[in-house]
Parts: sequence; C-alpha cells; structure tokens
Amino acid sequence: MAQYILLIQGNATSLATPEEWDSFFTAAEKAGGFGGGSEIGRRTLLGDAVTARPTDHIVGYMRFDVDDKQRLLDLLQTHPAIVHGASAELCEMPES
Repeated sequence: MAQYILLIQGNATSLATPEEWDSFFTAAEKAGGFGGGSEIGRRTLLGDAVTARPTDHIVGYMRFDVDDKQRLLDLLQTHPAIVHGASAELCEMPES
C-alpha cells in the first residue's frame, strides 16, 4: 500500500460550497484510504530564513493510503479545490 500526501494550493478561481466538500469527503471515505487532512494556518519559519522558499501558496493537505493510484487520481478530479480552479500536488511518501 502506498501513502500519498496531497498539497493543495490556494489558487482557486471560486469558492467551493460546504455541500461540495461534504460530497467529496463522503466519496473519499467510501473509496477507502482517506487519512484526514487540514487547512494550513499561520507558519513559523525555522532555520535559514535567507535561502528558504516560502510555502504560503500551500493552503491545505490531505493524506491517502491506497493500493490503486489511478483510482485516487480519478477521485481527486472531483476535489472541490481542483474543480474550482486550484492546483494540487500529489506526493508519494517513501517507504520507511
């Protein structure tokens, strides 16, 4: 089983409704492997602030543990942020 984290960017062109979010969460839970997520709030930069690249454009994340990446990609096409014009990056987590 592969683990993924979806990094959601804040470049949507319109806002999703609460009903769209409810529908997506229901579908994600029904599909299995949904491991939660959250909006991202205020940040505190630690370490080398001179060469760091800010991530203010990342506004949320979701985690998924799935066997079928294509099935996950199909589900993510219905993600409210993506439907409303935002970008997201699906990152496979390395096995530990």
